[in-house]
Amino acid sequence: MSKFRVRTENSVAELSWARLFHSESARHLIATESKPDAPVESGSTSKLDQLVARRKIANLGGGEERIESQHKRGKMTAHERMLALFDKGSFTELDTFVSHRSTDIGLDKQRFEGDSVVTGYGTINGRIVFAYAQDFTVLGGSLSLVAGLKISKVMDHAMRTGAPIIGINDSGGARIQEGIDSLAGYGEIFKRNTLASGVVPQITIIAGPAAGGAVYSPALTDFIYMVEGIGQMYITGPDVVKSVTGEEVSHEDLGGAAMHASRSGVAHFTAESEDACFTHVRALLSFLPSNNAESAPSIESTDSPDRSDTELRNVVPDAANQPYDVMDVITKVVDNGEFLPVHHNFAPNVVVGFGRLDGRSIGVVANQANQMAGMLDIDASDKAARFVRFCDAFNIPLVTFVDVPGFMPGTHQEYGGIIRHGAKLLYAYVEATVPKMAVILRKAYGGAYIVMSSKELRSDLNLAWPGSEIAVMGPEGAVNVISRRDIAEADDPVAKRAELTADYRDRFANPYVAANRGYIDNIIDPAQTRPELVKALRMLESKVDSIPPKKHGNIPL
Repeated sequence: MSKFRVRTENSVAELSWARLFHSESARHLIATESKPDAPVESGSTSKLDQLVARRKIANLGGGEERIESQHKRGKMTAHERMLALFDKGSFTELDTFVSHRSTDIGLDKQRFEGDSVVTGYGTINGRIVFAYAQDFTVLGGSLSLVAGLKISKVMDHAMRTGAPIIGINDSGGARIQEGIDSLAGYGEIFKRNTLASGVVPQITIIAGPAAGGAVYSPALTDFIYMVEGIGQMYITGPDVVKSVTGEEVSHEDLGGAAMHASRSGVAHFTAESEDACFTHVRALLSFLPSNNAESAPSIESTDSPDRSDTELRNVVPDAANQPYDVMDVITKVVDNGEFLPVHHNFAPNVVVGFGRLDGRSIGVVANQANQMAGMLDIDASDKAARFVRFCDAFNIPLVTFVDVPGFMPGTHQEYGGIIRHGAKLLYAYVEATVPKMAVILRKAYGGAYIVMSSKELRSDLNLAWPGSEIAVMGPEGAVNVISRRDIAEADDPVAKRAELTADYRDRFANPYVAANRGYIDNIIDPAQTRPELVKALRMLESKVDSIPPKKHGNIPL
């Protein structure tokens, strides 16, 4: 027999009641155990009472005592999180009455409606989004096979409908009593994370523990949020670390939000509270299309596309080694100065994030001159490469602001594989087919110049400010290499070095040489940076580009 059935009048009525019981008024009815005033047939009354009672039980998760314990930890329940995340009144729960089927080690006496995860869909900013929230009040949020299948179901819906998927993690890990079945549940989720990558945006919120194999689903998603004080991620906990290595470390130091946002780079964002986290997620989604078949979202811009800013002429110091904040450039160029940085506390020598130009979402990559002089190192290369690939996957144009003296030197970087990591960024820019625009603000030297969206990497428009320097290396370094003998034999070596340095700068380290050869499309007044980029973005709106047919490339991971 087919699993699909013709909908009857009774099933329509049941669906209507299902929708009703997600409304605020219905939740009040459930809480007070009162009956609806609408007339119903007498034969249906008891069934509706059963539905009300069962839904009330399901909404309690592991029970009132565990809910109170959750609140004492400063955490919302899974249902509360869903209601806070979605537009008011839009959340629809799925698989409310699913429960595990295990009987081993006392599980037959611990069955809960919905098991250890709440799943469903609703709207965020008016657009459909699917989500799941692990319920720590039910067996510590441990993942059972059916919980894994519930999560898999909403991920399948997200893929089929082209909608983002959000996971809220708060779990003690695999349900040990279920053994291999629990691990199979994780495997189903990991598989879908991988297949959905680059198809629909995937966001993870760590609002409790995530340990062991459970951390790999978040790691496969596009963006990870961690709520400060309650969110923790690690492969092995402090007790295991101590028993194996003898090292004593706290939960927070080992896998807390601050550590993962600044040192490991696992977390892209942190939030001081769950409410703040949900607000930020909503803001992030406003920059993203729902799937890879859509263009970058646009809004009606209230910032003039022709707006110039003379302050940009004074942002970059004349001295080549003097720092400045590239955020002063970014916020003066994007619409209304609004910019959402990603990975703000990790590898701060490069800035990545989302803004808008003429109302259209863009991704920004920029060297940060006040951090390590904007040099590229291992972490910065990884950070920028992953961001570039995300933007390309979801049709978000890229704007790159360049001020890079080179790659970070030293044994630590070489031993760590800076060659391989730097190649990731190069690979990402070449592979990207979205509109790509670059503005050289000051320095662009050597291999780092090539890597930062140069013309040779299929960049569409490359602009430069008049004071920029584009060369194999800085004038001082170049003169020390190529004119060492002349300087040593001079009557006044200091004066000779200064003379040769000035000559090299005039002849090679300026944007006009690159512009003469077509590597730079135009040299512009810094004040006109925004209007020039807006015009270019409009010109590139219908851009079509491709890469050679292949199953997939082999990025130097």
